[in-house]
Amino acid sequence: MATKNLSEYNIAKVPDASNMCFGIVVSEWNDEITGALLDGCVSTLEKHGAIPENIHVKTVPGSFELIYGAHQMTLNDGFDAVIILGCVIRGETPHFDYICQGVTAGIARLNATSHTPIVYGLLTCENEQQAKDRSGGRLGNKGDECAVVAIKMAKF
Repeated sequence: MATKNLSEYNIAKVPDASNMCFGIVVSEWNDEITGALLDGCVSTLEKHGAIPENIHVKTVPGSFELIYGAHQMTLNDGFDAVIILGCVIRGETPHFDYICQGVTAGIARLNATSHTPIVYGLLTCENEQQAKDRSGGRLGNKGDECAVVAIKMAKF
């Protein structure tokens, strides 16, 4: 069971992002959750100096399309890091497993072959409450965590 608040981190260990440019690909599926992830991500990037003009957001229909969206963003050499944000909630069929495995493998493959770091922000939850807990609820916001990771990886 998760106990760590995703929004807690040592602010002193986060580099200045004022000269960095970020791409964010966000899934429209489960948009209440992904919208909250996006809000957290953007506000955390800005909190660390990223200017709004250097934060580029594109939407895709579902989580599986995050792979294509991230790949397209890596083809633009202007991004210091690309962040994917999505949410898959287990249902009654194995669809959940296929999507989660496919997105994970696709993003891992892109990370291994791209010059741009890609930050994995896909929530894979058993139910809607778990998703809410991780998108601004009692466990913080995975979007905040992804923003911090993106800044650190861009500096890497």
